[in-house]
Amino acid sequence: MLELMELLRADPDDQGLRTAALLRRSHPFDKELQIAGLVHRLGRLLRLSDGTVTVGVAAESIRPLLGERVARLVRLQSPDRPAGADVGHHDGDGDDAEAVATLCQARDSAAAAGLDAGVLEDWQPLLELVAAGSCRAARPGNALDPLGPPKGSRGSSVPDGAR
Repeated sequence: MLELMELLRADPDDQGLRTAALLRRSHPFDKELQIAGLVHRLGRLLRLSDGTVTVGVAAESIRPLLGERVARLVRLQSPDRPAGADVGHHDGDGDDAEAVATLCQARDSAAAAGLDAGVLEDWQPLLELVAAGSCRAARPGNALDPLGPPKGSRGSSVPDGAR
């Protein structure tokens, strides 16, 4: 998480921070959308050895930490992506078409606005919350109950007589 925070600090004009702030105001309950707004510029900050910038590399780099939906939103919001390309055709992209449009609108508004977005450290708890949710969802059986089933329940991996 510290590495991600350091990388986000390298955004010279804080456009990711401003985008996230706009999304926090317009969609306060969609935490993953807000985080996608915060990290959407990682493609520009993660330059490959040949100097190219790819949104796909950024999306794949955050997938293990922040989850499938955040990675998908980052990938689909790319201004270099043809309008409407692949949205709704695979990987559940259609489910997030409205979120992608919202993210793109916030991204474009943040680039033009002189918005006071606060400080990056304010976003660390939300980053950690989304990352924790992503880790739980990645492990089967832990998404609903991180502690596992109660003793003696049908879902218990230890037979009742073995206790």
